[in-house]
Amino acid sequence: MSISYGNLLQVDLSKLGTAVSDWKKVVSSLEQLETDARDGLKKKSDRARWEGVNAAVTRKFVDKTVKEFADLHTEASSIFQVLEDAHRELVGLQKGVRTLTAEAKEKGYTVQDNGDGTVSVGLRPDADAKKSKDGKDETKADRQHYADSITRKVAHAHDIDVSAKLALKRAHGNDLYNAGHARYDSLNDAQVERALELAKKREGMSDRDLAELNRLLRHNGREKDGEFATEFFEGLGGPRQTLEFYAALSTDGTGEDASKTRLAGVQDLQKYMGHALANATDPYTPQSVRGDRQHLPSWWGAELRKLGTQEIEWERGMWSKPYGYQVLGGLLRYGNYDPAFLTPIAEHVTQLHQDDPQRFLSNRPPGSDDRYGFNPSGKLGSGNDPLNSVLEALGHSPEAAEQFFTEKPTAYNEDGTIKSGAKTDFKSYLDLFADKDFEWKIDRNVSHMGFDPEATDKARNYGPNALGHALEAAATGRPYDSDVVDPSVKHSKAQAELVHDIVEKFSKNPDLLTHNMNGDLEDEETGPLYALRDSLGNIAADYMGDFQRTMYLEAADSKAFPVNGAPAGLGHGDAQKFLGLVGQDPDAYSAITAAQQAYTTAVVHQFLDAEGKGLTAEDASRVGDLVAPGAAIAGIMSNARADAIYDYHTASNKEYNEAVEDNAKWVGRFLGLGTGAIPPPFSVVTEPVNWLVEDVSASVVESAQKDTTSEAERDAGAEYSRGRQAAAAASSRAVTSFFAGQPEFDAETKDAISRAVRTAAGVSHSDGAQWNSSGDGT
Repeated sequence: MSISYGNLLQVDLSKLGTAVSDWKKVVSSLEQLETDARDGLKKKSDRARWEGVNAAVTRKFVDKTVKEFADLHTEASSIFQVLEDAHRELVGLQKGVRTLTAEAKEKGYTVQDNGDGTVSVGLRPDADAKKSKDGKDETKADRQHYADSITRKVAHAHDIDVSAKLALKRAHGNDLYNAGHARYDSLNDAQVERALELAKKREGMSDRDLAELNRLLRHNGREKDGEFATEFFEGLGGPRQTLEFYAALSTDGTGEDASKTRLAGVQDLQKYMGHALANATDPYTPQSVRGDRQHLPSWWGAELRKLGTQEIEWERGMWSKPYGYQVLGGLLRYGNYDPAFLTPIAEHVTQLHQDDPQRFLSNRPPGSDDRYGFNPSGKLGSGNDPLNSVLEALGHSPEAAEQFFTEKPTAYNEDGTIKSGAKTDFKSYLDLFADKDFEWKIDRNVSHMGFDPEATDKARNYGPNALGHALEAAATGRPYDSDVVDPSVKHSKAQAELVHDIVEKFSKNPDLLTHNMNGDLEDEETGPLYALRDSLGNIAADYMGDFQRTMYLEAADSKAFPVNGAPAGLGHGDAQKFLGLVGQDPDAYSAITAAQQAYTTAVVHQFLDAEGKGLTAEDASRVGDLVAPGAAIAGIMSNARADAIYDYHTASNKEYNEAVEDNAKWVGRFLGLGTGAIPPPFSVVTEPVNWLVEDVSASVVESAQKDTTSEAERDAGAEYSRGRQAAAAASSRAVTSFFAGQPEFDAETKDAISRAVRTAAGVSHSDGAQWNSSGDGT
């Protein structure tokens, strides 16, 4: 029976604490008895000159008695250690659940125990729910966050309960006349023992066994001290044994005969083993409770590189044997890996691919289902091409990604060792991947790609998509799929220089990103990297301050338009062309539009707040100057959107509008208190931030819906009139949202500033649209 939310919330853990104290005393007493027996009774027995029956019986009896005292001490010590760890962890989890519950109730939410270890978070009927203008409940995502967080803690408590019961049973041995059956220095030791016991079964694990192993890996594999993860991989036997174990399980669970339950099980195994491997190979894990640090030795990385080009066999007589990198790639897709471990692997794989793009695909199992292989998740390929895998790994590992793209490449030998004194024939990995002749492979298992051209076209973009994810992580300093806002993450000088290079690279080579889907435009071919555009849009959104600075050649040290860390120093023409290219993708348009409006609102609010009551109608032009760069970017977006819809036929107005509805993360990043986009002292500190995020989010959706053009309007040259109106309205809203809570300002001042903002926004929107339409960024 699972522990429920109510169990964890209400249980009196002080009783367990008392038991821990009692067992600690027992351990101390038994330790003294063991010492007395060993140093007293046994020594006297050994020195005695026994004869007859005493020599044959009494001495053996004494030896057995001393051993039993030692065994009793071992058993008591194991029980104490297990109970102490369980108590400490359960107290922390209970405290966390109570805190989350209190926070949820304070927001007007209700927490319902589903009785199966999960909870549902609802909304109190009398609560002052956050509503949008259309009356929709805007609390759904926040309530789900609380439900997921509480459920995870309850599940962890259940894992501790099950593990502790099993450990205590094994320590006792269920034998009234014999003690010390198992020795545990911690609950972790017992959990590792059980995990390895299950892992030894390999494909013989039942679905229930696999679920138990996944539970142990899920709750312990990412513990900060890395102890469980390290001991688990060491217990598997080493790098080769780790690859053999994962290869056996992943192919077992993705075969044609595998059930949905089995497939789900190996999908979880891929995820939890990947996170555990990242944890185990991190040399900077904090100290454990015992005061030591746990991580795998550095030779693991070197050995895995060596195994990368070797065939892995986990059954005798296998016909199709994968290379080590194909197997390892499945694990690397999950987890934030340390640069010392991941970057050399990523470099080695990339250089192997450059040397022979077909190397790893030559032994793929043709004729199999696409789900079959070492990437059970199915995301971005079957897992045969390790290049996709390491790029995805970099996408989740920002430090490694930054090192990979910003530092000088290291040349590697076939066996993964460094090629002493040698240099690569490319200056950077950005240059290598952005070479129009770089060969991306299709990671599918089917024999005849032409039978399903749609799936094949999609698979052709797996590599470029993964590259985009890696570039995002490298440029922004966070995993590409993370919505967590960390105010301490600032753009480093190396990251800013990388973004400068990215913008320059693609603005000067637009054919890399062109998407002429139907071939309607003569002399325009679809670029090999057009799938990158959504990621490039996310990078542009993250560097919105830098892009706004360059629209009207703002000074590099501008205080009015702050940047998050080191400035990227973008060129005006390059920035404009880059935005116009990536804006042809609906997701990129969405990110840039949301970030632009949020950043502009923050800048305007900061200025108005700083000026305070001294603000007059004469300051109107100064406020207009603040909205101009953002409006110019909106104009570029309007033009890019029209190009995509009417020239390249790659998207529709509906797709653009739907993409924009998922903009809250970008608005929140720029308006959340203390976010890096507007660093102190430029943080928005005087506004009710949640309300402002909602207001700007609504403005983004509204302006995007207005930013539409019919084919007739485009032919008549009036294609941007609605987009210009939307830009003016959005900029004006940035001002009115500030004045809404400031009644002390006179009407004349408000009107003058609002008028100046609308005018500046309209003019600048036309500037941006014209720049992009003419291709003139100067």
